[in-house]
Amino acid sequence: MKVWTLETERLYLRQWQASDLARFAEMNADAEVMKYFPKRLSPTVSNAIADKCQQLIADKGWGFWAVSLKQDSENADRFIGMVGLNAVHAQMPFAPNVEIAWRLHKDYWGQGYATEAARTSLMFAFETLKLDEVVAFTAVINKHSQLIMQRIGMIDTRANFYHPMLDAKHSLAKHVLYKITRVQWQNHHLFLDDDY
Repeated sequence: MKVWTLETERLYLRQWQASDLARFAEMNADAEVMKYFPKRLSPTVSNAIADKCQQLIADKGWGFWAVSLKQDSENADRFIGMVGLNAVHAQMPFAPNVEIAWRLHKDYWGQGYATEAARTSLMFAFETLKLDEVVAFTAVINKHSQLIMQRIGMIDTRANFYHPMLDAKHSLAKHVLYKITRVQWQNHHLFLDDDY
């Protein structure tokens, strides 16, 4: 199985390495990073998630990639988070489908890295995997993540739903669902190209 590594102007989206785990655990234990998740994660749980991501990429060639900087010798291959694609959990009301998602270390927020990596992930989804559509979802109150969804051309379906793994009364239970089709992506992609 070919394991795909994606490259942007500033980033690599690559297979996970053992050296990523401590930084990933730091992210997952951080209150700001995990603000829109039900709870912060222990290092054991964080490592298990990284292992699962690594295995899925080994099995399928793609998934939630580790993201690293490539900008200079000091920062070469510095892990900053994860971005990529994954099969939607079967309990979700819009399954089967493929989702795009991101989670970055807070030291790297506000620099456009999530948008840059997500755009490349969408290109891979439509040009390489030949998917018909990709979805994204987050808590209604997570406006920042929704802005990234909009920047990469995704459209709010207005089909809000309650996350099946959370109690309906939980503050994060109500979610938005964004979607982009291949045709919508092509049109958005052409629009971006026209801007250069």
